[in-house]
Amino acid sequence: MAKYWMETNADGEQNHYLRGGQIQIMVRSTGAELRSLKDMGTGREYMWQADPAFWGRTSPILFPIVGGCRNGEYRCDGRTYSLPQHGFARDMEFEMAGQEQDEIWLRLTDQESTWENYPFAFVLELGYRLRERSVEVMWRVKNPADRRMYFSIGGHPAFCVPVREDGKTTCYIGFDGAKKILSRGIEGGLAADRVREYSLMEGGLLPVSEELFERDALVIENNQTQKVQLLNEDRKEFLSVAFDAPLFGVWTPPKKNAPFICIEPWYGRCDRVDFAGSIEEREWGNSLAPGETFEASYTIAV
Repeated sequence: MAKYWMETNADGEQNHYLRGGQIQIMVRSTGAELRSLKDMGTGREYMWQADPAFWGRTSPILFPIVGGCRNGEYRCDGRTYSLPQHGFARDMEFEMAGQEQDEIWLRLTDQESTWENYPFAFVLELGYRLRERSVEVMWRVKNPADRRMYFSIGGHPAFCVPVREDGKTTCYIGFDGAKKILSRGIEGGLAADRVREYSLMEGGLLPVSEELFERDALVIENNQTQKVQLLNEDRKEFLSVAFDAPLFGVWTPPKKNAPFICIEPWYGRCDRVDFAGSIEEREWGNSLAPGETFEASYTIAV
């Protein structure tokens, strides 16, 4: 059975620790964000530590949208609402919802501060379950109201990658079972019609280069693979993310030579550059009838 404990940091946030098998995680109450994943034998930290010089987050939850809305706005029931890119849940305080055996759960519910930008009642729960050398990240979205709700949800975990003495990152991205990858283009944070094809090396590998992310994230749709690996310079895998999500992103800040790569399972995506519809019509979105629950997860293995 895993060991659990909680500490309060200087900002009054709760840091939830769970140690089991060969790993230990820390989840922060703000955003229910996974901030640490350590190998207890070697002390190796796998999660990016939110250095704002590159990117000041580690593993934010994307809810109730993934990506951005065109002009920062969306329409629902004849009204126009504003939402920031990736929604608001990543910056809100979650409460502890339960801890048993090898998992913990945190919860966020709708409140007055969310209704102005998102006119739906919801219960959002994030869970973390440990195995010997893996952590399953679990999502539950519940609709407690008497009307249908519309939402998107996604992960944005950032993982440390090797850095050479000259400061350059050196690694490969593996797309399990794929011989090529089709990536949708991004223009100004929105989805373009342009699709770029990447031919992969043997084993489904794509070398990371300074040019790979110069046009923003790789957005890979239509279940092209269900597992993405990170491999070192010798092509030895050191981390993988497995998921059932129909699309995912791979990203690192362009032109920064940042020492991390994000692998992002998504149930949703940014608007197209010419999108003019309502929230019901957003591509890759989800809906729940009154009383229904949406459940999904992804697994990080080290």
